[in-house]
This record gives sequence, structure tokens and C-alpha cells, in this order.
Amino acid sequence: MSGHSKWSTIKHKKGAADAKRGKIFTRIIKEMTVAARMGGGDVEGNPRLRSAIVDAKANNMPKDNIDRAIKKGTGELEGAAYEELTYEGYGPGGVAVIVETMTDNTNRTTPEIRHAFEKAGGNMGTPGSVRFKFEKKGHFAIEKSAVNEDTLMEIALEAGADDMQTDDPEVFEIYTRPDSFEAVREALEKSKIPTLEAKLGMIPAIYVKLDEAKSKAMMRLLETLDDHEDVQNVYSNFDVPEEMMEE
Repeated sequence: MSGHSKWSTIKHKKGAADAKRGKIFTRIIKEMTVAARMGGGDVEGNPRLRSAIVDAKANNMPKDNIDRAIKKGTGELEGAAYEELTYEGYGPGGVAVIVETMTDNTNRTTPEIRHAFEKAGGNMGTPGSVRFKFEKKGHFAIEKSAVNEDTLMEIALEAGADDMQTDDPEVFEIYTRPDSFEAVREALEKSKIPTLEAKLGMIPAIYVKLDEAKSKAMMRLLETLDDHEDVQNVYSNFDVPEEMMEE
């Protein structure tokens, strides 16, 4: 699972720049709006909304922004009607890619995502074309400086986590089944253990290694997709080479 953690680390390092452009806030606001529309504005009864609010607070989003996003979702305030669309395809070297989006204009989003794939030397596929290469799991990334390994492992496993990875030099990674995600998140919160990432996502079953040229092309594709205003999450089975991390 090293490829997933490396790309996550890269994204966290560029997070400050993204925040300045408002992209992180925009993505979280969309998630809260859709979560409230689908499951209501009651935080306690809506795990998806609760998770989005935790993410918002972790990124220092003002309370007024959070309240407005929820009210737009419940219909108390007027707002855009976002549609959730997932795209699947292949990047350079046959790397599988899943792109989750929220858009108010599918006529804009679909051709732009397709163009991003094609420009990188890949192609957008049909629904289900790569999903079988991934498994939905909860994922937590925690800085190693924030907690003792044995303490974290005990808390996570007791709360229902499936596995904890320690091979990354900077972070511990915890993986859970979807139905155990909330229990583990609550256990970490109760123990005041901060997370770099806490989300349900698609984790690859196997990873694909590329040569230097294709690796650079794949990185450009991932960055292009991450920077798109309608993209919420990008998952791939690309194993980021160590030399790319150093760059």
C-alpha cells in the first residue's frame, strides 16, 4: 500500500498552496452540501456529514461557512444542485484511475476529465472498467511524531481496525472496513490523536510500477485531476517511485 501513502504525502505537502486557492474549502463545502441533502442536517444521525465537518474543522474552516453549506444542502438556503459522478480509466502504462466528482454541469465536467486522461496518454473507460482493481476501505494517516506506535496500534485495533502499516518514514497508516470507520475515527478523536487524512476511499489490490518517463506523465495526470474544480477524490494503483518523492 506504499503507493497510496506516498501520493497522500505529496498531496498533504502541497495542501497549503491548495488552501490559498480555496480548493480545499470548495471540495469540503460541496461534500457537506451533498451529505446534508442526502442524509439531512442532523450531524449525529448523518455519519457522512459528521466526517465532512471534522475535515472542515481540521482545515480551519469558519463555522459560518460550515453552517451555510449544511443549510444549502437541506434547502434552507439557495445553492447549486451538485451531482455525484465517478469516472474510471487508465493512465500512462495501464495505471488504473478512479475519479470522484461533484458537479453542477456534467456537460463541462465529462469532456474535461476525458481530455485530462487523453492528454496524459491514457483513456477514460466505462463504468466498472477498473473498479474491480480496488477495495473500499477506511484510511487514516497519522504523523509518527504525534503518537507512540504501540499506543496507536492498541487504540486502533480495539476500535475495529483491520491493519496498521508502519513502513512509511513519516506516517502511520490505519485501514478499516467501511462499517468500522466511524468507530475508529471516534476512538482516535477521544484519544486526541490528530490525523493527516481520515476518509473512506478506494484502496488498490495491487500496484503498478512505471519507468521514469511514464511516472512523470502519471504524476502530471494526478495533479491535473486533483486541481480540477469538480474533482473530489482521485484514486490510482500507481506506485510512486522514491525518486519522484524526493523531487
